[in-house]
Amino acid sequence: MSAPSLLADIGGTNTRVALSRNGEVVQGSVRHYPNREFTALEPVLRLYLSETGTETPAAACLAMAGPVREGVGRMTNLDWTLDTATLAHATGAESVTLLNDLQAQGHAVGHLPSDALYPVIAGPPPRLEAAQLVIGIGTGFNAAPIFNTLGGRFVPPSESGHAGLPVRSEEDLRLARFLEKVHGFASIEDALSGRGLVALHQFVCEEAGASEQASLSGRQIMQAVADDDTLACGAIALFSRLLGAVAGDLALTQLPFGGIFLIGGVARAMGPYLAEAGFVDGLRGKGRFSDFMRQFSVTVISDDDAALIGMARHLKALLARS
Repeated sequence: MSAPSLLADIGGTNTRVALSRNGEVVQGSVRHYPNREFTALEPVLRLYLSETGTETPAAACLAMAGPVREGVGRMTNLDWTLDTATLAHATGAESVTLLNDLQAQGHAVGHLPSDALYPVIAGPPPRLEAAQLVIGIGTGFNAAPIFNTLGGRFVPPSESGHAGLPVRSEEDLRLARFLEKVHGFASIEDALSGRGLVALHQFVCEEAGASEQASLSGRQIMQAVADDDTLACGAIALFSRLLGAVAGDLALTQLPFGGIFLIGGVARAMGPYLAEAGFVDGLRGKGRFSDFMRQFSVTVISDDDAALIGMARHLKALLARS
């Protein structure tokens, strides 16, 4: 049997590593490593190859949370720099492909089990040639279109989370000024991410004159929502409306008649609340184009290993062309 390929999904907090054969993740091969225990990616990959008894992988595909250019990428929320030459040396793989993590997740769309898909807004069946949109909400925020072409699937890189947060109301303007205190600029990611949810809760508490209650973590905020806490529910409503507005702007840019897909830990946590908390109104609130926005379905992806699945599919396509 030929050697398997190596896959690694490098997030801001953890790295998931696995093996693949023929475009499929090898069952039982996925392992998770906390990034805080390592100074770089190379020791993670060497440890994985040692633990699994894998000698030299046939190829490697790696996805990282940060921009990639000409085989080199710097993590956005972690002090790691990756390059294909170093990674090839660390793994022994002759072919190494480095992607942005949203690109990898985009390659997974259409190859995930139905029980990993949670519908937020139903829509008409997508045409095969229709564009799609994947939006990642976790440690950070990003979004990328998905194009299915005659030459195969194309998912361009993106750093959408660092665009400016849309401002449509006096409340939005106050929020932007609140967020600017940290970085001097209110980005989408500053509001729509794990730390963004915490910031929105702090803002809601400050607006309500209850700053002393603005000390909850993201996990504690979600628990408070389950307990019907007014301030936590206010933060969720603000998050949902803003996410809808941003997703709507991106939809008008890319026209994803094949559907919008939300992915990441925060997206999964927010999924059950979105429809009732203002997401739909935020998405469709586009003036005379409001009815047009009804054409876009929205689905939450709950599979933690979607990026690994996408990398396996992408690597199979690349190897078939070589």
